[in-house]
Amino acid sequence: MLFRTAKRTTSWRRLAAVASAAALGAGLLAGCGSDSADKAGSTGADGAGSAPAASAGAFPVTVEHAFGSTTVAKAPQRVVSVGYTDDQTILAFGIKPVGMVDQYPNPPGTSPDVNTQWPWVKDKWGSARPEVVMSNGDSGPNFEKIAALRPDLIIAVYSEIDQAAYDKLTKIAPTVGRTKGEKEPFSAPWQDNALHIAKALGKADEGAALVKGIDDKLAAIRQKHPEFANQTGVALSWYKDSVAPFTTTDVRGRLVTSVGFKGVPEIDKIAGDKFYTVLSPERIDLVNVDRIFVIADQADQTALKNFQLFANLPAVKNNKVSYLLDSEGPAIGAAMSQSTLLSLPYAIDEIVKSVGQ
Repeated sequence: MLFRTAKRTTSWRRLAAVASAAALGAGLLAGCGSDSADKAGSTGADGAGSAPAASAGAFPVTVEHAFGSTTVAKAPQRVVSVGYTDDQTILAFGIKPVGMVDQYPNPPGTSPDVNTQWPWVKDKWGSARPEVVMSNGDSGPNFEKIAALRPDLIIAVYSEIDQAAYDKLTKIAPTVGRTKGEKEPFSAPWQDNALHIAKALGKADEGAALVKGIDDKLAAIRQKHPEFANQTGVALSWYKDSVAPFTTTDVRGRLVTSVGFKGVPEIDKIAGDKFYTVLSPERIDLVNVDRIFVIADQADQTALKNFQLFANLPAVKNNKVSYLLDSEGPAIGAAMSQSTLLSLPYAIDEIVKSVGQ
């Protein structure tokens, strides 16, 4: 199953596909609640704790974004995440959102929410159970649920909300939209998103340090494995009974090139403004590369392995394929697809391990 950082539906969408974000209709309950409800240490019905205060002197802070600018007057105590992976970035700063997007659907009848149980976030969430304010595939956030949580800050950075939705959210609480320079939703580098959210939380210096740490980790891998620079690599999945590679501008493709592999420009070209492309049988040559990273759960991995055109690729025959489970097991694919301050260190280690280095 393919998905942007992970917009998953019952079929397969970009976690945030630049697909239409239309019809974000739904009524709006205005108001943020009383000051007493927003004091540090308060919790919502969901059990998620309030945000710890940011360092002294960090506020007020003004953040420019795609929809204008937002001033955060003081350290937020009740933060709602409307971006698909923004909750993880918020968590990286020790703040537990009271509301979040349900990025990966929970298996029926199971709890707690799988999105709070990934290896890279489980300890951060602890016993907190945030309210789900939107599920992957929904046309937009649930404004009533968000208002009921009485947030004092809404983060909608890795999100496809439009101006109309943003305007509704700002009637509930100060809202920070995606980065100002993004030409389309989900196109900003993970570093930009992390720094953007860090600033809104009054954690700019801490955010810069965390980003540098991950960039340094990637640089160390490239230095340790200069051979990667002489090899082509591609991340792909199985979609609609076809091989579906991700572009080098997609978070998964970027991660492959960030550890040192060369991308395939022709894949980017035929994908156009999409984050992936579905290959016709005659174009399977585009994934005739030195190293293939397959992001798919077990059923799709099996289908791909049984696809003769894929099985005949030299990389497959030479065991130069890393099969990475998406949401199952260690969920390395999910970590790659999310590419957050919390998931990246995990994903990077697992990618390098999968290459056998």
